[in-house]
Amino acid sequence: MLRLIRELIRPYRGTLIVILFAMLVESLMGLAAPWPVKVILDNVVANHHLPKFLDKLLASHAALSLGHGKLEIAALAGVAVVLIAVIGSFASYIDNYFTESVGQRVAHDLRMRTYEHLQRLSLSYYDVHRTGALLSTITSDIQTIESFASSSTLGIVVDLVTIIEMLGLMFWLNWDFALIAMGITPFLLYFMSRFRGAVKTATRSVRLRQADIVTVVQEGLESVRVVKAFGQENLEQEKLGQVSLATVNAALKARQVKALLAPIVNVTVALCTAVVLWRGASLILRGTMTAGALVVFLAYLTKFFKPLQDLAKMTNTMAQAAVGVERVQAILDADMIIPEHSEAQEPLPIRGEIVFEHVAFGYDKEDLILRDVNFRIEPGQLIGIVGPTGGGKSTVVSLIARFYDPTSGAVTLDGVDIRRYKLRSLRDQIGFVLQDTVLFQGTIRENIAYGRPHATQQEIEDAAKMANANEFIERMPNGYETLVGERGLALSGGQRQRIGIARAIVRNSPILILDEPTAALDTESERLVIEALERLMKGRTVITIAHRLSTIRDADSIIVLKGGVVAEQGTHQELLNRKGIYSDLYMIQLAPAAGISTRTDPVITNLNKAEAALY
Repeated sequence: MLRLIRELIRPYRGTLIVILFAMLVESLMGLAAPWPVKVILDNVVANHHLPKFLDKLLASHAALSLGHGKLEIAALAGVAVVLIAVIGSFASYIDNYFTESVGQRVAHDLRMRTYEHLQRLSLSYYDVHRTGALLSTITSDIQTIESFASSSTLGIVVDLVTIIEMLGLMFWLNWDFALIAMGITPFLLYFMSRFRGAVKTATRSVRLRQADIVTVVQEGLESVRVVKAFGQENLEQEKLGQVSLATVNAALKARQVKALLAPIVNVTVALCTAVVLWRGASLILRGTMTAGALVVFLAYLTKFFKPLQDLAKMTNTMAQAAVGVERVQAILDADMIIPEHSEAQEPLPIRGEIVFEHVAFGYDKEDLILRDVNFRIEPGQLIGIVGPTGGGKSTVVSLIARFYDPTSGAVTLDGVDIRRYKLRSLRDQIGFVLQDTVLFQGTIRENIAYGRPHATQQEIEDAAKMANANEFIERMPNGYETLVGERGLALSGGQRQRIGIARAIVRNSPILILDEPTAALDTESERLVIEALERLMKGRTVITIAHRLSTIRDADSIIVLKGGVVAEQGTHQELLNRKGIYSDLYMIQLAPAAGISTRTDPVITNLNKAEAALY
């Protein structure tokens, strides 16, 4: 934990020194605060002499020497009270102002560092981690670490210095009293150290339950249309109720542990104070101690235990910060990063030749999705990929973009293993149009330019025209500056797809990957999208994942994946003539259109399972 916090606060060492100095001044003013009261009690109420150094000071300054009368001494004590308060308040302002500044910057740095690392992780990481838990870490846990790193760390240092200073003054005032406080301190520190483990365990449980709340709420809100469509509002409320109640129970258990600490410290302080009062009263009655000295000692005794109480309270803060650091460190330590070769090169002007050489891949190395995939795509070809669900169609295109790396074998682009290219540059060569185009919160212009953020307005409008999107965009209230709403749900499916195509046109990549972009569209929207896609595909190497086999009849080659290997490959007509898997699947899709009854035709009846496998 301390290593990460040191890294975070290192850039702000100069500001931290200012904060530490302000804290120390504030601490010294706290130590000086009881002394004016002692002067009043001993030299105004009683008839004790002033300390020699103060008596000489008054005598050497005519302005301060007012006859050494009791009212003058009281006035001087009053001025000292105000002066101590002013200096302490100014130091407190400096402390609070710069502490907040450092805290916010530390939180920003850690948030950006964590998010940057998350962006670099491969999709394998997101396959096994919940988004809600990651959101909870980036928000709540980082906020806890920020609070500890900016204030609590220095607070611990100041508290320790204050304890040492007070022990020195207490020994100077009355050494046997100081031994009372000093004798209790080790037991309190030992108790707090033993207590810290229990608090940390309880806090970790609370954090996990809080992450569950974020996950449930996020999923419920993102799927609110499905929830309403199926009338499952009550079910979602029950889910939240269960995880929320689990959080409450975990928090109450944690509170049981935390609540014990303060009362134990308070009772210990009270017992120690009682002993000092009894002992002090007896010394005053004997005349060996002044009332003012007892008041100062009691004030110091209270202040002496206050840092210990603060340290006790910090046990909770430290436990929360430790759990937060664990969760953030788990992200930062995740090594599911697509590695970049030390001598990675920029792709030369890409021709678009893609070759899979004995490629195997599995999310779990014991359960491979692709076993031995081999095929070649020539520059400028249109390639269709078909096969049953789970056959590896999406995995193949994910390997081309290096969302994952093969377990074995190699994928080459223009004769070079794609692992030898710079990752960002490789992906710049690939455009995507997916079945469900994701739009981001913002304007239509920003979403089209997402593929190339520095595209000009003219380039954006030209891309929209090629994508058959310009017409509906110009009918909108603010044209290209119209907000699309969360995830673009303010637009129809066809409109979203055409914006997605415009985004790919603006990107102008030599390789294009399509994942059945017309599957969920009505007839008119499909026509417009197909027209736009035909413009987009010209002069590019195109790989399309197809569920509707009619969309790839004109493909230069069709790859049929089954059982983790390329089961068939050829043109549409070649595969039909082969009477294999592709032919069977095509007959299933052709039958309804041709009016063939699958109940009476035994050939089609036997292929019902294959039909379901496509979807």
